[in-house]
Amino acid sequence: MRDLALGRMKAGTMNKTESAYALELERQRQAGEIQWYRFEGVKLRLGDNTFLTVDFVVMAADGVLEMREVKGFYRDDAKVKMKVAADQYPFRFYIVRKRSKRDGGGWEVETV
Repeated sequence: MRDLALGRMKAGTMNKTESAYALELERQRQAGEIQWYRFEGVKLRLGDNTFLTVDFVVMAADGVLEMREVKGFYRDDAKVKMKVAADQYPFRFYIVRKRSKRDGGGWEVETV
């Protein structure tokens, strides 16, 4: 049987959307809107052999930690993991999507 690629990036490597959002986070940090951020800096245990590595952990300006997951599209399993994590951990959880240029560009942020 031939090996097929899963279409996932190597751990610790950003895709284009994540790289673009990292630039946005750096802009926010320089503007004082957030204090700090890190790519794949937190791995949350959701259950036995079930984990969620959030794309970005962010320290908001008020000092609260936020878990921000950047998505081009959103699969059902990812939605479930984010909801389970939001129920289990005392962080703010967000899904971030890039808006198309025809929709005004920028970022759409959804609270989990």
